[in-house]
Amino acid sequence: MCRHLAYLGPPVALRSLLFDAPHALVHQARAPRFQTAGPDNPDGWGVGWSDAGDSGVEHERYRAATRMWEDASFPGMQRATTVLAAARYASTGSEQHVYNSAPFAAQHWLFSLNGYVAGFRDGFGDQLRSELTAARAAGIEGDTDSEVLFALVLDRLDAGATAGAALVEVAQRVRAESDGALNLLLTNGREIAATALGNSLFLRHDGAVTVASEPLDDDESWIEIDNGSLVENDRVTPIGDLTPREGPP
Repeated sequence: MCRHLAYLGPPVALRSLLFDAPHALVHQARAPRFQTAGPDNPDGWGVGWSDAGDSGVEHERYRAATRMWEDASFPGMQRATTVLAAARYASTGSEQHVYNSAPFAAQHWLFSLNGYVAGFRDGFGDQLRSELTAARAAGIEGDTDSEVLFALVLDRLDAGATAGAALVEVAQRVRAESDGALNLLLTNGREIAATALGNSLFLRHDGAVTVASEPLDDDESWIEIDNGSLVENDRVTPIGDLTPREGPP
């Protein structure tokens, strides 16, 4: 199901979010507390980040196909004001390859999916791809449902949707015909947007905004987000009824 997080705020060492916090992303990857499927997330990981003053430009990014807790090649000493990171639990049939590790990136956007699209490899994925603009379809490198959803989000952003609206529209499109968990996470260095649809999500607003699959520590400021919600920075609103039809397409 994956574990992911996004951070916006004062400069922070990546290592503190990814490795050093009491329940940092590496611990969530290896021993998740709230994950709804799978004992761990062993199929790769990645992080994108930018420093103060880099808002609105492309982020730096590191991705690997190895287990996060076995990857000693990323020191994590970089400091950043924007972070989006994820540890991967691969969907059945998807290759374990660096191209399939989140975060996915385009211009100043970073994206991750914690979940899956039911029926993606049984025709529904091809249907979703057919709805993409040619430029977005050509930019897809891997074989994941995550990257296709990101391309759908980008098309909606290009058409003028806000970050939150783009996520909700894509979730509505998928849920109109399919089941699956759709915790989508998006940032551009100025805002974080996320959906809680089928898996755990938490928010902390303490001078910074952190949105994560699981709390990074036991601080009481973490807020558990209700299923069926949209997070836009520190604001939480209900999405509405996205009950899927019965069974995958």
